[in-house]
Amino acid sequence: MRKKLPKILVTGAAGFIGSAFIRLLVGDRSRLSYNKVIKRDLSPIVVDKLTYAGDMSRLKEAAGKFKFYKTDICNKAKIEKIFQSEKPDAVVHFAAESHVDRSIKDTTPFLNTNVIGTKVLLDASRKYNVKKFIHLSTDEIYGDIKKDAFTEDSPLNPSSPYSASKAAADLLIKSYIRTFNFPAIIVRPSNNYGPWQYPEKLIPLAILKVLRSEKIPVYAKGKNVREWLYVEDCARGILQVLEKGRIGEIYNIGSDQEKQNIEVVKAILKTLSVDKRGFEFVKDRPGHDIRYKLDYRKLTRETGWKPEVNLEEGLKRTVHWCLNHKEWLLGKWKNIAALYKKR
Repeated sequence: MRKKLPKILVTGAAGFIGSAFIRLLVGDRSRLSYNKVIKRDLSPIVVDKLTYAGDMSRLKEAAGKFKFYKTDICNKAKIEKIFQSEKPDAVVHFAAESHVDRSIKDTTPFLNTNVIGTKVLLDASRKYNVKKFIHLSTDEIYGDIKKDAFTEDSPLNPSSPYSASKAAADLLIKSYIRTFNFPAIIVRPSNNYGPWQYPEKLIPLAILKVLRSEKIPVYAKGKNVREWLYVEDCARGILQVLEKGRIGEIYNIGSDQEKQNIEVVKAILKTLSVDKRGFEFVKDRPGHDIRYKLDYRKLTRETGWKPEVNLEEGLKRTVHWCLNHKEWLLGKWKNIAALYKKR
């Protein structure tokens, strides 16, 4: 008799990182040495509200390999109905509002989705006996750090309404772990980039601006440092946590690929062979963190995961993808014009 495969419910899977995870989950992973617990012939359950940043185009290559529900995770009745019907063994929770600038303009959607939505999922998971709940957090919950790197034990010190909402979700999950012995794991990745990223984030925005023959906006003097993690590396790390992570733990996912924002912008201009002066400095945003850096040795030690794609290679892949998907990228401009057009 064939062994029953685990059912995995993935929220926010039409988003940037969530879709990369789905493509990995249902794709050809035969080259991966750790593919023991999660089999290749899965049909995950996808839950996504399809906000402005969600796009089913990201899941085209996984078509027919997942079951889709268009649902807001804040809708308790609909979420409970999905859990009752599907009875998932595991939940991987990507769904979130994630853009700092938007959180400064209006905090409400961030509190609703990132905190209340997470609570709804936690309660449904408890009610229907989910065996493992993976929550995607962010390095931004730590605030910034001038030297060294954040470990999983570093205190939370969020600087923006976005990061505060994610920190609140982390704390809520930790309380469920302690109070209810809830089987959750928290994952905190560094700055992701790569194919299919919505162009409100720096790298795809920079490429989009070049395609529109406009200057790339760079906050202040562009000295803010980020640790850049290629999205496929991040997806592999999350899968490792799903398969091998210990219940109740927190895992950072980093890359050691640190660059100032201005260095990244100049690298993009060089890769695109356009004027190296094709950027402009704009007024800094409030509460802008100076530097993020994660210590991810715990993840490597416990699961064997390591990043594979360095920033130079990742940028080349990303630029190449964007040039081959100009129509998709340019089509997003109308949704972000108000944020960036006049800068």
